[in-house]
Parts: sequence; C-alpha cells; structure tokens
Amino acid sequence: MSTARTFRVLPGFGPTLGYTLAYLSLLVLIPLAAVFLKTAELSLAEFWDVVTAPRVVASYKLSFGMSLLAAAINAVFGLMLAWALVRYSFPGKKLIDALVDLPFALPTAVAGIALTALYAKNGWIGQFLEPLGIQVAFKPLGVLVALVFIGLPFVVRTVQPILEDLDTELEEAATSLGAQRWQAFRHVILPIVFPALLTGFALAFARAVGEYGSVIFIAGNLPMVSEITPLMIITKLEQYDYTGATAIATVMLILSFALLLLINGLQAWTAKRTGRDR
Repeated sequence: MSTARTFRVLPGFGPTLGYTLAYLSLLVLIPLAAVFLKTAELSLAEFWDVVTAPRVVASYKLSFGMSLLAAAINAVFGLMLAWALVRYSFPGKKLIDALVDLPFALPTAVAGIALTALYAKNGWIGQFLEPLGIQVAFKPLGVLVALVFIGLPFVVRTVQPILEDLDTELEEAATSLGAQRWQAFRHVILPIVFPALLTGFALAFARAVGEYGSVIFIAGNLPMVSEITPLMIITKLEQYDYTGATAIATVMLILSFALLLLINGLQAWTAKRTGRDR
C-alpha cells in the first residue's frame, strides 16, 4: 500500500519559519535592538535630560499630536472618498481612483515642495488664505496638511474592499424597516467597516509619525514651533550625537508601539463584539 506524498509549493514548517525569522531579524529586530543598545550607553540621568529637553518635548507634541489629528481627518474623509468611489459612478472616477495612490508613488521631497508652493503666501491656494489670516506654509498647520496628504491612501485602500463586498440589500432592509440614512449608516454600515477603518487609521498614524521628507519643506522647522521629532533625530546625527539621536528614537518607538497596541486592541475588541473574528 503506497502513501501519496502531499505536494507543497513552499518548503516545510522548519525552513519557512527559519527564513522568516532570519529575514525579520535582519530588517527589523536587529536594527531596533541596535537602537536600544546604543541608547543603553547613556546613564538614566543623561537619557532623561536628552528626551525631556524642552525643544525635544515640543517636537513630541507636534509629531504625535498632528499625526493623530491627521489620521482622524483621514479616517473621516477617507471613508467618504471610498464610499463615493464604490457606490457612485461619475465622470473622472477612474482618474480620482488612480490619484488616491499618488502619495505612494510620489517622492516625499517632491510632495513637500509641491505643497509648499501651493500653500505659501504667494501660492495658488495660499494667496487666498493669507487675507483671511490663515497661514499654512511654515506653520504647524502645514505639518498637518502634509501628514493628511501622505496618510489618505491608507484609509481609502483599507476601507474600499470592505465597502465593495458590502451588500446593498442590508441598507435596503434597514430602510424598509423605517431607518433613516444616518440610522442605517450608524447601525448597519459602520459596525461592518469599523475594524477596517481602525486599521487604516493605525496605518495612517504610523506613516505620519515617521514622516520626514514631505514635512520639512512646508513646516519651516522653527524651534519650539514647527520642528518634528524625526528632524530632531537628524539634527543630533549631524552633530555626531549618536546616543542622543537613538535616545529620542527610543522614545518614539515606545510611544508608537503603545499607541498602535492600543489601536489594535480596540480593533480586536470591536471585531469580537460584532462577531466578525470567527
């Protein structure tokens, strides 16, 4: 009696796990460990002095505050854009759908220069905002604009497939039962797309926290006003203060991991509550 061997495209569990861990270690684990090991050269007092310097703390507030705000804005308008692309047909739909991915393909420095040219005092948009007292370029508001620009595709591309799979009969059933538009959205649509929306929010936030190229051109980089934390790390490196740079990077890693863990926990809780983790 012969036994047929099961054909597998990939190698067995052992080699696959080994290659995965080696690849992950080279690209992620070892660089992160190097950051912590370099930071360990500082004493606790020296580390605290570096990471709590007023200029550095101001950069934390700007980077994380604007990143959270930009991700929240993208969550709202990204959902609206994804809804329009999925549920409606209109002239130029394919062009707009393609433009959503533009921040992925566009070099960040080019995006920063383009946004600065648009929102400067004499820019195409800035010249109309300046008389209203709204200054975007070289202000914290410019940082927000850049982070919204680079984070929007993450929300749209995460939510769009869920909306495409969402059967319109669910909305029709809710309407037939007397639900208003907002009630149908709140009780039928939102619970289904919320886990994907949280994922897009987390991805947009993670991208925004570490963004550098598109921000430094439009931010103005004024100390205590519009300096982002990645710029503080670059400044430390230019001064050959490698331990200071890794100390600030360590704080960013810890805060980012904590926030992403909180978001992922909320996403898992939402999926479990709605019964879609089965």
